Amino acid sequence: MANRVGASSWLRGTIVRKGGGSSIANSRTTTPQIQSTSTTIFGGGVKDPSGRTSEYYSADDQCPVCKSDRFLNPKLRLLVSACYHKMCESCIDRLFTLGPAPCPICNKTLRKLAFTPQTFEDLGVEKEVAVRRRIAKDFNKRQEDFPDIRSYNDYLEEVEEVTFNLINDIDIPETEARIAKYKQENIEVIRANHEREEQYAQYLKELEDAERQEREQRALELKRAEEEEREEREKGRQELIDKLETSTKDAAKLVARAKLEAQRRASSRTTSSVFVSSVKGRGRAAQAATVPDVPHVPLQDDWYAYEDKFTLRTNYDDPISEAVRRDREGIMRAGGYFVEQAWERALRSAVAGLEIAPLEGLHTTASSIPVLQHGDVPTSAT
Repeated sequence: MANRVGASSWLRGTIVRKGGGSSIANSRTTTPQIQSTSTTIFGGGVKDPSGRTSEYYSADDQCPVCKSDRFLNPKLRLLVSACYHKMCESCIDRLFTLGPAPCPICNKTLRKLAFTPQTFEDLGVEKEVAVRRRIAKDFNKRQEDFPDIRSYNDYLEEVEEVTFNLINDIDIPETEARIAKYKQENIEVIRANHEREEQYAQYLKELEDAERQEREQRALELKRAEEEEREEREKGRQELIDKLETSTKDAAKLVARAKLEAQRRASSRTTSSVFVSSVKGRGRAAQAATVPDVPHVPLQDDWYAYEDKFTLRTNYDDPISEAVRRDREGIMRAGGYFVEQAWERALRSAVAGLEIAPLEGLHTTASSIPVLQHGDVPTSAT
């Protein structure tokens, strides 16, 4: 009977435990997940901030060589070869422990240590990332290494062409020879750029360490200030208790004076901490040049001083407002809106600029600039 129950439970996907309890087994999921391994004999892969290798993990993983999947082997781990084919660790140990051997998928000669953890779901992306990482180590010139922008653009085009050939397996021997020739011809520039990148990385690391130490120092100062404030508060409370016990003065006045002194001490601590922080901030980085805050002075002009320079008519050739003028019932017109107001504003703005001197440096002839005397009115404004 027990065997029959166990067999039926296994077919249903349940786990029978001692004591009769059962639980539903973990269902298979197709959702990709990420797992990190801290120790492995295989190099490569992308590192996370903690320094561990991030590996791609999916419940549908299956070794293409032995056809073992994660349902039968929950500890299955697939690695990527130099020819970008996946194999499980068992197949790698079985095929490549004794030395180099051909890949069972493409017959390319592989070594055991050439396998790397899979980082991306798509092996095409995995290959492109590896190729670009390899090319970037040698093709590391910058724009300042070229005499003009055209030469720099040609260099970038050459880098992309080499990368494209390696990713898509196009003319591999010629491309490898091209890379070797470039490395031989630019060995000094490559070395200098490597040193410059290392110095910059060291500078960033030192800057990050300095910021971290500064954050830790500020945290310690804040903790010390809170501790001092707590001690002062406790001391003030004890002093108030002693005064209330021994003094003959009014208790309310003593409490009010103690609160006032506590507020003064807190205000002085806040002022001193702000001053110290500002001094440290100035010491960390040079302050930028102070820009004077010039107050805004609006245009000193009388908007209504141009009444004598224009005459408002009752009708103009204005196609934009024609539909509004024909609307006698006021359906298209907002409350309080009159077309005459728009005309008056346009004319007043036009005549207000007549006395403004023209800009200097304009290549214009004297005959092309109309000369207006005070009181003259343009023809279009009347």
